[in-house]
Amino acid sequence: MPRTSNHRALFWVALAVLVIVPLFLHPAAARELVAYERNARPGSIIVATSERRLYLVVAKGRAVSYPIGVGRQGRQWAGVSSIEAMFLSPNWAPPAEVLRDRPTLPAVVPGGSPANPMGAAAMTLSGGEYAIHGTNDPNSIGGFVSYGCIRMLNEDVLDLMARVRVGTLVMVIP
Repeated sequence: MPRTSNHRALFWVALAVLVIVPLFLHPAAARELVAYERNARPGSIIVATSERRLYLVVAKGRAVSYPIGVGRQGRQWAGVSSIEAMFLSPNWAPPAEVLRDRPTLPAVVPGGSPANPMGAAAMTLSGGEYAIHGTNDPNSIGGFVSYGCIRMLNEDVLDLMARVRVGTLVMVIP
């Protein structure tokens, strides 16, 4: 009889791991290594706006794919840039366009604040006010949600930040 009891316990544990636990995980948290056929140099970042995916090319034909949130209608952009700087727990100063829409925002939101949209880390992009950054709103991942920045889950932006450096090429495609 003790063996049956152990088997039942194992059954319930396995059921919880396979069925119940995934219900609590964010479905967009699927960072994965994928086949990548676009012509891009290893070490490059490709932001595919329409797919709402960021690809870090790791080898010819292979990339790490991350789910992202991208610019809202009218706030999307495409082009070539590079990582200009990297910050952990950055402060956020709302750009003028954001302040026009939300004039009650403070001039600076400190890093670590739940009201800070930069999340755990940010990589600013050369040539503008955009960044690849984390978010304190994981439900925004997968949507058209920003003023042009690229949003990632906090654990994903930290993972990406550990894999790239200042100067990394970033291509944003429609």
